[in-house]
Amino acid sequence: MPNALLSVHDKSGLLDLAKELKALGWGLLATGGTLRVLQEAGLDVQEVAAYTGAPECFDGRVKTLHPKIHGGLLYRRDLPAHVKDAKAQGIDPIDLVVINLYPFEATIAKEGVTQEEAIEQIDIGGPSMIRSASKNHASVTVLTNPSQYEPFIQKLKAGAWTLEDRRACALAAFQRTAAYDAAISAWLEKQFAHEDAEEGLPTRLSLLLTQEQSLRYGENPHQAAGFYVRPGGSPEGMAACKQHQGKELSFNNLLDSDACARLVWQFQAPACVVVKHNNPCGVAYGAHPLEAFLRAQSGDPLSSFGGIVAFNRPIGVEVARAMTQSFFEVVLAPGFTGEALEVFAAKKQLRLLETPSGWPTAAGGLDLRSIGGGYLVQAPDEAFKPFELWEAKATGRGPKPLAEDLILAQKVAKAVKSNSIVIVKDGATVGIGAGQMSRVDSVDIACRKAGDRAKGAVLGSDAFFPFADGLELAAKAGVTAFVQPGGSLRDQEVIAAAQKLGVWMFFTGMRHFRH
Repeated sequence: MPNALLSVHDKSGLLDLAKELKALGWGLLATGGTLRVLQEAGLDVQEVAAYTGAPECFDGRVKTLHPKIHGGLLYRRDLPAHVKDAKAQGIDPIDLVVINLYPFEATIAKEGVTQEEAIEQIDIGGPSMIRSASKNHASVTVLTNPSQYEPFIQKLKAGAWTLEDRRACALAAFQRTAAYDAAISAWLEKQFAHEDAEEGLPTRLSLLLTQEQSLRYGENPHQAAGFYVRPGGSPEGMAACKQHQGKELSFNNLLDSDACARLVWQFQAPACVVVKHNNPCGVAYGAHPLEAFLRAQSGDPLSSFGGIVAFNRPIGVEVARAMTQSFFEVVLAPGFTGEALEVFAAKKQLRLLETPSGWPTAAGGLDLRSIGGGYLVQAPDEAFKPFELWEAKATGRGPKPLAEDLILAQKVAKAVKSNSIVIVKDGATVGIGAGQMSRVDSVDIACRKAGDRAKGAVLGSDAFFPFADGLELAAKAGVTAFVQPGGSLRDQEVIAAAQKLGVWMFFTGMRHFRH
């Protein structure tokens, strides 16, 4: 009679699996909560402690660390000496291990979790059994995820469960324990790191990821691509979105959608962001989502065509009707009314993504980029200098600009590829210059986009003005207020030019390059 050991934290699918195994004549071993669930369902199951003759101890910390368990998993069925040892010591073979681990990743993700609470969720027996079973996959199957149960049972019934299947399960199991250990290591380093360690950055970084979604191709058709996530943690960002309709998301869709949602969730008021080619082309506040959308779209109607649109409020039928008058690739919002979904349904190719309420600035709290020979790692750019701490370096001839417009200009500049220039008027962007090698060229693009709307507008820059030429060009177009980090050797020249031109100039003291 084959034997299975079941010890799971996540009980999903457990009873169905156990019933199928019993119907096929398997013996069942179980521990703790798993044992209780199976017994309450009326299944014949033996407690591990009764099988080993060693009761659980230390509040359940030691349950399965026993030769009869690990011997049953590890001994090679093809070696007579191993078979002889097993028989002499009364060790029966264990042919299947069904285990998922204590929720360490979910525990440390909770607000206010203590070190003691987190450490208690470090599984010891589970990974040990997983490794034993995986090492001996020639004879033993290890299932570490409820999604594996049904395929296993179906193949088992058909007599089609093979060595190749056991190898696949062993690989998945080792990947799971590797990710689990990496999460523990990263957390412990953060908790116990020496004071002289690089602040906020681990000395070792595990990039063990699992493929959440295969993609048709990458940025271009000849590039293979996929969407990967850290296993075991709670889904967030793009991984937590629910797609209501539309085609499969592409590599570029995912990249642009993240940029769009990341920016829109930085605003408290109802807001809308339109992104094209990973740069915002329209951003606006509004009294409600419809007003925010119309104002964001009008910021650059030409560029917004075919873009990605994100909201930080649920959207209704009025927004849906307005949006279906144009073409967009993806719409992201924390909710859609039933009427809105009916209207959007007419645009069958349009992807609708229901987002969580909030958005991470980076996966795992780190911004990673690959370069030839390694990776660059930095903390994400989450900082933003409060308006109250900005310094007014020049006083304009006109009225003082609205703080809301200045803040919007600088927050959007932070999200635009450097060199970035953003012109804002009355709570909406009217001109954006992105990614130019010369800052004055970005100013020129932003001013041309804004046209007459630049008159009386404010301008935000992600970095300092190295010369007064950009300032002079924007002032000529009608811009009356500027916000920039400052820090140039020619700051005094730029300030003097602002005073001469009669425009407002604010320094934040914080640069926001985005390469």
